[in-house]
Amino acid sequence: MKTTVKNMDYEQVCALPRPEHKLPTRPNIFWRTFVRVLCFFVMLGTPCKYKIEGLEKIPRDEPCLILMNHTCFTDMEIAYSILYPRAFNIVCSNDGFIGFWGIMGWLMRKIGCFSTQKFVTDLRLVQDMEYCFKTLKTSVLMYPEAGYSFDGTATTLPRKMGVLLKKFDVPVVMIETFGLFGRNPLYNELQIRKDQKITASARVLFTREDIKNKTVRELSDGVDEAFGFDHFKWQKDNGIEIAQDFRADGLDRILYKCTACGAEGKMRGEGTHLTCGSCGKKWELTTLGEMKALEGDTEISHIPDWFRWEREQVRQEIREGKYFLDTDVKIAMQVDFKAIYMVGEGHLTHDNTGFHLTGCDGKLDYTQKPQSCFGLYADYYWYEIADCICIGDNEVHYFLFPKDEEVSVAKLRLAVEEMYKLHKAKLL
Repeated sequence: MKTTVKNMDYEQVCALPRPEHKLPTRPNIFWRTFVRVLCFFVMLGTPCKYKIEGLEKIPRDEPCLILMNHTCFTDMEIAYSILYPRAFNIVCSNDGFIGFWGIMGWLMRKIGCFSTQKFVTDLRLVQDMEYCFKTLKTSVLMYPEAGYSFDGTATTLPRKMGVLLKKFDVPVVMIETFGLFGRNPLYNELQIRKDQKITASARVLFTREDIKNKTVRELSDGVDEAFGFDHFKWQKDNGIEIAQDFRADGLDRILYKCTACGAEGKMRGEGTHLTCGSCGKKWELTTLGEMKALEGDTEISHIPDWFRWEREQVRQEIREGKYFLDTDVKIAMQVDFKAIYMVGEGHLTHDNTGFHLTGCDGKLDYTQKPQSCFGLYADYYWYEIADCICIGDNEVHYFLFPKDEEVSVAKLRLAVEEMYKLHKAKLL
């Protein structure tokens, strides 16, 4: 999927008027049916079986909060298949409203979407959700991870989810998908595995009585437990074979560090194999989703365990003061819903003091502290442009595309998450 991109001078972009905030709108039955029919045709050839537990106890006109794991764009089609004809609004990131000279934003609002910022404190989001529950009398679909899964497990969730659940005081529904990650993993160069079977389940996670009686900690822990999925374990346990000859394409995007020699940025995932360009070690991604060394020991066979090992390595670098990113980047900005504005090139550093971005012939100088956010928006082949990360505040988002191919946006995301934890624990 692409978006509207314009080249513009940095100062011109800064001078653009910011869009006025628009309240969510209730999607009427026409738009709900329109999207449901569209989803039906999109899902043709991709059969999905799902089971529903307890939703009949929540009347269709009673608002509820719907939480869903985020594995790929097909999540939305699954949600509509399960929830139709219930009226619900959808929390959507700002960049999703861009395109087609404003038509996309108009359509998104008609079907119930409302915008929020990526990985920044957005109090307006809470107000908009309350407006949906209390005024529009609609449910709200939310992806609390705020970003697609990299390794088939949950992305770091925001803290204090229990506080929000207490504030909203509505039933909470959990939708979990199985097989969607295998159908279209983010690392795999947008190649869809059309024969991948998909299932989903929807259940009541918390009733209003649960919200009232449970503590904030118990509610937060319950959400964490609900998002404790592991796609690769599910694939192996259920004997799901993925035999496409491109299944390891781009796997180096998440497995960027060699477990044999420790080299970073030298891994290459092509076909069915992952190879280290530094020591030459080679692994096969088996049809059951496991890593198997062609020669010697397989240090880590489970991909999420490999990713966790990389996280631990990053955390150690940070604690020892050895972590440092220094790279040239291409810079895009978002300040409205009309376009992504390419403003030139710059330089990005990241260490224990946070991000420092400079560029645009000395006109841009932006810093972001580690304590400002629990996570980082990072994406592969973002809108078919390139791998990127996003930093910024409530006024502007900077989408940054590292020019050095050895820079891993996955490592950057891990570093931001671990740095935030260490600062919160006052270990830095």
